[in-house]
Amino acid sequence: MGVKMVSIDKAVVARFKRDGKVFEILVDCEKALEFRKGKNVSLYDILASDIIYKDNRKGERVKESDLMAVFETTDVNEVVKVILKEGEIQVSKEIRDQGREEKVKKIINLIHRNCVDSKTGLPHPPQRIQSAMEEAKVRVDENKSAEEQIDSVVDKLRVIIPIKFETKRIELVIPAKYSGASFRVLKNYGKMLRNEWRNDGSLDAVIEIPAGIIDEFFSEINNVCHGEVSSKIL
Repeated sequence: MGVKMVSIDKAVVARFKRDGKVFEILVDCEKALEFRKGKNVSLYDILASDIIYKDNRKGERVKESDLMAVFETTDVNEVVKVILKEGEIQVSKEIRDQGREEKVKKIINLIHRNCVDSKTGLPHPPQRIQSAMEEAKVRVDENKSAEEQIDSVVDKLRVIIPIKFETKRIELVIPAKYSGASFRVLKNYGKMLRNEWRNDGSLDAVIEIPAGIIDEFFSEINNVCHGEVSSKIL
């Protein structure tokens, strides 16, 4: 395989199991995860060793016969690629913390965009949502997407702040000269409930969007149409 590019002290284990057999390699966590996502990363930058272990802690190597039985090859490169793509990669604490922080930010953004204060009808500022999540001791599940967790998080926040999901329906008539660019904005911001083209080429549409982003939407659509748009909240 060549000279080691990753320090063994900083490496984590990538493990693949099949037919009762275990195959382990030592890898750079971040590079291994990038490779799994399809990025073009050299194996030299991923591996801390070209040895495929049965148990890396005991220093036990796998037998070539086991490689042939499971992978139908003894080519280390090919075996490593399978382990990286299909095996379990031990995630370092730093990477876990970074992923959790990014997921928390996404959940906060989703709540800000999709929910409002049930008393005022206005969206809660992101900072207020974050504070409420901390006060409610919300635990983010690393194995679920932000979208899958938003309902349960909002349920916990109701104990701390007045909050509810809310959408608004908006009817718009957009001049023909702006209809093409505007159509993309409408689809990006919400669910299209009606879109009809009038004889003069103008677009008559109704969309449903999260109440928390109405101001942002109107700002964007007016910018695209240079203010030449007729709209009303239904």
